[in-house]
Amino acid sequence: MFFFLIILVALALGYGALMLWYSLGWKRLRSFIPETKTPGTTSVTVIIPARNEAKNLPDLLHALEQQTYDPKLLEVIIIDDFSTDNTAEIISSSKAPNIHLLRLSDHLDKEERLNSYKKKAIEIAIARSTGELIVTTDADCVMGPKWIETLVHFYELHQPKFIAAPVSFYKEHNLFKRLQSLDFMTMQGITGAVAQSTSGTMCNGANLAYEKRAFYEVGGFKGIDNIASGDDMLLMYKIYSAYPDKVKYLKCEDAVVRTLAVDTISDFMNQRIRWSSKADKYEDKRLTWMLVLVYLFNLGLLVMGCMVIFMPVWRPWFFILLLFKITLELYFLLPVARFFNKTELLVWFIPGQIFHIPYIVIAGWLGKFGSYQWKGRQVN
Repeated sequence: MFFFLIILVALALGYGALMLWYSLGWKRLRSFIPETKTPGTTSVTVIIPARNEAKNLPDLLHALEQQTYDPKLLEVIIIDDFSTDNTAEIISSSKAPNIHLLRLSDHLDKEERLNSYKKKAIEIAIARSTGELIVTTDADCVMGPKWIETLVHFYELHQPKFIAAPVSFYKEHNLFKRLQSLDFMTMQGITGAVAQSTSGTMCNGANLAYEKRAFYEVGGFKGIDNIASGDDMLLMYKIYSAYPDKVKYLKCEDAVVRTLAVDTISDFMNQRIRWSSKADKYEDKRLTWMLVLVYLFNLGLLVMGCMVIFMPVWRPWFFILLLFKITLELYFLLPVARFFNKTELLVWFIPGQIFHIPYIVIAGWLGKFGSYQWKGRQVN
């Protein structure tokens, strides 16, 4: 047990250094404030894969129709991924002339089996797109009216090849969704921190932008098209490898995209397993080592928490390490929560540890060795 404690303390120190480094990265990441009133001139195509999203599409379409960016320069392509509800009909009902429906069934046989329909949908849409700048989001998202305008201002000022932008949960009506929001907000803070320090590549497909030319220059999804997830981070690393100084994070409230937390524990685990399943596919080994450190520290805490039930003498050490973890994470998370206007959620952070630590361990394990259900499909 003493040897185990030494290892766990060493992991805690490494984890502490990592969290302090994340904190420094987020604080150094400058907020973007557009300084020009000149309208953007970049043509943009927003690409949105949708599968059985009929209940969410009206809010998304309304948000897209409210965009302040010149509609002559803005094209929206929503790809219906073999939906069994009236997704296609709702998309077609939009009165906006720049919102277009693309059916995946017109390009793929229904019986054809892929491990990533989403990448195929995006790939087909990019081939049909007219925009110089490709922007992706999800069908269960909403965004403010200046979303595209802000992305374009940032792009035209800095000329990046790839932009990762902020994503936040909304409609957190119960404790389960608030805990999801806290966890997701932590990941968003880390995304900005590693982008600022150019020490890793993280992003979320609900709010991305990249040059169409850069997409083709790195071979698109070739080489990662057999991986179920990764239309965001794996593509980001391909572009980062070709243009290491041209990958940026856009820290701006007007650029935030809001998405929904899932309703059930089963859906939550499937979502997190899907995200963690690509961890060993990262060519960016800096990120892999960060994930390994986080996983091992949480695993150690979980094991120790179980052991102290039968070995009370070790309880002080367990609570010291747990307090160490909570303090560091809160120190990092507070400025992130201020940016997302979600400081009220921090009251749930400490009780949420009971939920957070086991899920990290279970999702990490199943992401490596298990399979999951997503949008009614079994994925390996």
